[in-house]
Amino acid sequence: MKINRVEIFDIHCPKRAVWNPVFVRIHTDEGISGVGEAGLAYDLGHSAAAHMIKEIAEAMLIGWDPFRTEALWTRMLRESFWGLGGGPIIYAAMSAIDTALWDIRGKALGVPVYQLLGGKTNGKLRTYASQLQFDWDKEVTRLNNPIDYGKAAEKAVAEGYDAVKVDPIVYDKDGVSHFDRTKLFTQPELRLFKARLQAIRDAVGDDVDIIFECHSLAGAASAIQLGEMIEDIGCLFYEEPVNYLNSKVHDKVAKRVNVPIAGGERLYNRWGIRPYMEDQSIDVLQPDIGLCGGFTETKKVCDYADVYDVRIQAHVCGGPVATAASLHLETAIPNFLIHEHHTYAIKDWNRELCIQDPQPVNGFFEVTEVPGIGIDLNDKVVYRSPHMEVK
Repeated sequence: MKINRVEIFDIHCPKRAVWNPVFVRIHTDEGISGVGEAGLAYDLGHSAAAHMIKEIAEAMLIGWDPFRTEALWTRMLRESFWGLGGGPIIYAAMSAIDTALWDIRGKALGVPVYQLLGGKTNGKLRTYASQLQFDWDKEVTRLNNPIDYGKAAEKAVAEGYDAVKVDPIVYDKDGVSHFDRTKLFTQPELRLFKARLQAIRDAVGDDVDIIFECHSLAGAASAIQLGEMIEDIGCLFYEEPVNYLNSKVHDKVAKRVNVPIAGGERLYNRWGIRPYMEDQSIDVLQPDIGLCGGFTETKKVCDYADVYDVRIQAHVCGGPVATAASLHLETAIPNFLIHEHHTYAIKDWNRELCIQDPQPVNGFFEVTEVPGIGIDLNDKVVYRSPHMEVK
């Protein structure tokens, strides 16, 4: 079997201009194709990732045996030049390609990908409703008033979720976004953030877990300021308290906060997570299959984390392909904790991108049993967006 054609889709969603999943579909001379997704559906970089996939396809994919995933991953890492330096663009492209090749392998062998990763370790996957600051409804809405945070949580719990995640610090009292929260917080700010959290706790009760999301906005000192509040509310874990540019800063926060620390969506491989494992400053690792190197590398990262008793919650903020791939990984690994279901994943402009529509039932996911990763692009929709082909 040889690869003979590669399609790349840089999705533009008319209903959500800032949402741009990047898909790849790799075809073979035996008529089997596989799909993958780059983990850059939001913010900047999606078109760069799409073109990086195109360049790798031209240089390395045509004529390649899709079963040789380990050899190709190493080749992409070392022969791309930039792979040995790192960054989201090169690793997003590598990840999308690798995921598609595992999809091909599963289809060729007639088994779901989780079977190739070691078989089913976890049956039903506990799932949480993610990013309540955008509400939990058909539309994306910026929430300012604490009362609305409680109402959003109630909507999620009504659908069967027993865990939710929220970033209560990104918006100020007027709904203005703040992407730099490195300054020390004022007392009015801290009271607002706590009121939002408390509204969720009051709405859902003590038995629903709350995850505190920080998006790496804070600095070490301001992240520590938030720690007591997070502990008082009884949060399950504290996600991305600081950025990843200096692991010692992360370590400082972990030593001062009495809540499990989560992070990892902007760490791209074994080398990237190493300092956080060695100083044990991350308790819940959140690798993104669309950025961490696809199944080939992300499975190794999860196994590495298991050496340190670190649990895994795959970061999932993308199209349906990202969801499908994550479910296979999380079904197979022994250190799975919980699955992330982003509020974008319940929106019609995201759900229409694939033929299948993976959604949890009563707060739990179960992986598909069809060969491959069990997802197909909806050609009627994806061909409306910019796309490229390599033969």
